[in-house]
This record gives sequence, C-alpha cells and structure tokens, in this order.
Amino acid sequence: MSSSVLDQRRLGVRAILEAIAAGSITPGDVIRESRRRIDAGDAEVKAFTRLSQVADMPDRGPLAGIPVGIKDIFDTADMPTEMGSALYRGHQPRFDAALVAMARAKGAAVMGKTATTELASLDPVETTNPSAPGRTPGGSSSGSAACVAAGFCAAAFGSQTGASVVRPAAFCGIAGFKPSYRLLPTVGMKTFAWSLDTAGLFAASVADVALFADRLTDRALTIPAEFDLSGRTIGFYRSKVDETIEPSMAGAIETVRRWLEDAGVRTVDVAEPGALHEARQSHTAIQGYESTRALMHEHRAEGARMGPKLKAILDEGLDVTPEAYDIARRAARIGRKAANALFEDVDALVAPSAFGPAPEGFGSTGDPTISKLWTLTGNPVVNVPGLATDAGWPLGVSVIARFGRDSHALAIAASIERLIANR
Repeated sequence: MSSSVLDQRRLGVRAILEAIAAGSITPGDVIRESRRRIDAGDAEVKAFTRLSQVADMPDRGPLAGIPVGIKDIFDTADMPTEMGSALYRGHQPRFDAALVAMARAKGAAVMGKTATTELASLDPVETTNPSAPGRTPGGSSSGSAACVAAGFCAAAFGSQTGASVVRPAAFCGIAGFKPSYRLLPTVGMKTFAWSLDTAGLFAASVADVALFADRLTDRALTIPAEFDLSGRTIGFYRSKVDETIEPSMAGAIETVRRWLEDAGVRTVDVAEPGALHEARQSHTAIQGYESTRALMHEHRAEGARMGPKLKAILDEGLDVTPEAYDIARRAARIGRKAANALFEDVDALVAPSAFGPAPEGFGSTGDPTISKLWTLTGNPVVNVPGLATDAGWPLGVSVIARFGRDSHALAIAASIERLIANR
C-alpha cells in the first residue's frame, strides 16, 4: 500500500480524513501505519507507557482512522491508568474517562497511554523530544506531545493545570489547544487542582487540532475557509515576566508582529493590568491549596514514595491557609473580569508560549510561569508552531481569545500559522 498521506513525517488529521473519504486509504491502513511507527520508534522516544491490545480498531464514525494517544491520567477501561506514579502501578479503572469515551464513540482509535509526569506535576519522565534531540519535550503532557511530534499519532489528549499543553506543544513544534475552562469534560481525569485543571488536545497543525476538536465535540471549531485576518486588531501582551524571555523568543514575537502588519493586521501593545499580575501571582496558592486536598490521601499515606518536585508542591501547599486561599480566589475572580475586558479593543492576543526553546537535558520540563495566567482565567489558548531558533529548535507563540471564543482563537491561530509557513 502506497499513500502520500501515510508517507508524511507527521500524521495529519485533515489529510487522513480526506484520503479516507476519497477511498485512497482505509481507516485500517492508518491504524496499522501508526502501530508500525510506534513499534519502530518508541523505544527511543518513550512517548508511550502502554499500548492498546485491541485487534479490531473502529472503522466507522467521524474520527475513524484517527490514531490517538491518551495521557495516562485519563481512565481507560481496557488499560491501566498509572498516572506516572509508582503509587498507581497496575491501577485498572472499570470505565473510560468521559473524553476517552467520546473519542471511541466517534470512531477514533486509542493507540495507548502516553507518558505523564507524576500525577501531572513537574518531575520529568524519560520521554525525549522528537523535534529537539537532547532537550525536554516539556510536561506534564510529555508523551502526548511527543507522540504527535514523532508522527506516531494524529492527535493526543493532554491536560493543563499551569502550562502542560501549551508548553510541550511549543517545545515539540506542534499545535496545542487549551480550550476555555470546562469546554472538554474532565470526568475520569485525575484531579490536581479542581479550579485550574483543563483537558486539552494536540495535533500536527492548528487546522488539524481544530478539525479533531470539532468532530470530537460536535462544536463548530473547524477553520472557516473564508476567514481573513486583514483589518483585525491583534494585541501583543506585555507582562512583567517578559523580562526573562530569551532573545530568540522575543525575536520570534516581533517577527510575527511584522508579518501580521504586512498582512493588513493592526497590532497594538497590551500592557498587563495590575489585576492580572495579581491573578498570575495567585495561581501558586490556589494550586497548592487544592492539590494538597485533591491528593491528601496519597500525600499522607505514601508521600515518601513521590517524586521530589511533586512532594515539594504538596508539602508547601500545606502552608496555604483557607484565608490565603480565599484571597487568592478573589484575585483570580477579579483577574477573570480583567481578562474579559482586554478583548473590548482587540480580536485576540499574542504572547510567548514559553520563555524560549526547550531547555537542554531532561532535569526539568521547563518553566510554566509565562502561560499559567491563561489557565487561571480560563481563556482559550492555541500554541502556533512553525517558528524556530537559528539552531532549529522549535519556538511557539500563543493566541489567546475571549472566554468561550474557542473557534475564534483557532481561526486566528491557523491564519498566523499559514503566514509563518508561507515565509
């Protein structure tokens, strides 16, 4: 069997579905190719912790033929859900998480469970970065980003409490979609901090992740063919944490700005309001307070067996009093209102997805600070791939839109991705 779709380095959702509709390939062809690639390459990448053993993959449904990786904090009835933790070794749920069940119902093929940092925290895993050898793939959705970047799967599920979709997508040079808070269900997904945890998606391109999200959720998220950037106003978000942005990232942001202006877009600087600076600062207290309660039994019973970074978060979270938590929650609520007001004068915001390219080595998954504000506010964020340092390491920029305007965020992000690709 020969097909240009299956000869591509990465598996594209749109290309696969169009080829299946045209009759040039079958869903089975794609799934077999996905498994072949995993078998041939995952010993090096280490994106998967376990592979599905189901022999008969679905061949019907709007996502039939789409191989998907599942971050191993989502319950699966046919495979253990171990959450990157020795505490959950061999843990077997009876039922699928809601998002996994939705994917299967639409015909997607669950290829296996992807590596996650312990309980979706910060302790690195063994997963490598297919797009930047010798550098971290990011976390906590390490394996999900890597399996798409390596061309093993066309899409993958991740989650974000700080920056765990946006950052790995940026580091691995793929699209990452962190939807508006609760657009995707988190039922059956391990809780870390209940007011922050957000399920997200990965795919090779923004158009691919939009199409996957559209067919998964039955929402109108596919990029409209007639969408045009010209005449729109895009804000470039400036915050106090920008002081530590690496030169390559700062240069990439300015390059995108210049290209947007060349395309007829009006660009403006948007200074971070004090309320959003305070909201960013409140993230740590909210995460600490909630995680110590969500993981109280694990922490008290088996804390000595946890990774050092996870244990430190939980230990420090014990010092967050209910009063401090309530103050932080008020700051977050005020911040959400301030975030909504930003979009009165701009169609969307652009900001760095990370401080720079993926850090060298595997001792860290990278700093989430620059992206965690938008997790707290619940705004939709799309990582736009295609930029790189002079050495070729991927750089990602984020498109942020008003809460609930997920289709808008995806459409603008896809337009920026096309601008980058055409340069």
